[in-house]
Amino acid sequence: FSLWVLCWHIKPKTPSVIFMINLSITDLMLASCFPFQISYHIQSNHWSFGKTLCSLVTVMFYSNMYSSILTMTCISIERYMGVVYPMKLIKWRRKRYAFAACLGMWIFLLLAFYPLESTDLTYEVKELGIITCFDVLKWDMLPNFAAWVAFLLTLFVVLFLIPFIITVGCYIGIIRKLIQTSNRYGNRQKTRSIYLAVIVLLVFITCFAPNNFILLVHMISRLFYSRSFYPAYKLSLCLSCLNNCIDPFIYYFASKEFYQKFMQVFRPKVLLSDSLETRRESLFSGRTMSARSMSSGPMDGLEGVKVCLQRQESVF
Repeated sequence: FSLWVLCWHIKPKTPSVIFMINLSITDLMLASCFPFQISYHIQSNHWSFGKTLCSLVTVMFYSNMYSSILTMTCISIERYMGVVYPMKLIKWRRKRYAFAACLGMWIFLLLAFYPLESTDLTYEVKELGIITCFDVLKWDMLPNFAAWVAFLLTLFVVLFLIPFIITVGCYIGIIRKLIQTSNRYGNRQKTRSIYLAVIVLLVFITCFAPNNFILLVHMISRLFYSRSFYPAYKLSLCLSCLNNCIDPFIYYFASKEFYQKFMQVFRPKVLLSDSLETRRESLFSGRTMSARSMSSGPMDGLEGVKVCLQRQESVF
């Protein structure tokens, strides 16, 4: 529904709308991985779809999760430029720059996850008679220890920590600007911007932060201490998938056009019933008034005849 509204019912395609379309596509691609993951865990962590599909699903899952983080950061930057510096940075708020940002984002993610793309992520556990998919970490996936450190820093610092700091800074600047110029922007826009900031920060803190912190701890423990936080890491992956359910609220508060279309689709029955009730009441009141006028008309006529007769009697 979100992708349908954003693509075919919102015009013009502003940079914010383009970023939201990218976020919606990301959610759709991430959701396409769920059937494979569900089947995998139902079969007691046995992967029955082959090596290629294991790598493809793994790369899609993680790249789309980090794509959501980067896209939310782009939305916050675009809104910051529009609210705090509407005239100075207007040349940067163009569709071609939004398209370029989305394209650059996906290229960077595919390069960052190249080790996952080029490695057989399946592992046969003969004792249990199962084949796992990206549950047993293969150390030969990267050439040396320095490469592992660079990979972990890219995931945690570049793809999570820096975007999180930028997003928080942008929304703090937006709220401060709206408070200073509340008469200009109005209370409604200020309220919507505050709601949007709260929702985005909630997604970062609830969905993305636990997974990235536990992943960092899990990798460091495996590299240096031969310990594992695998159950906690799997639980945090479930939390990271919740952003698919929260993203529609971002569209709702970030785009006025999406809000209007949403209300048109989900409230027509309420509006129709209200209008029918209003028409029924007006029709009933109209009939009542006409009945009263008809009932009062003859009485006035009879009283007029009586007065006339009285006048005639007084004359004679």
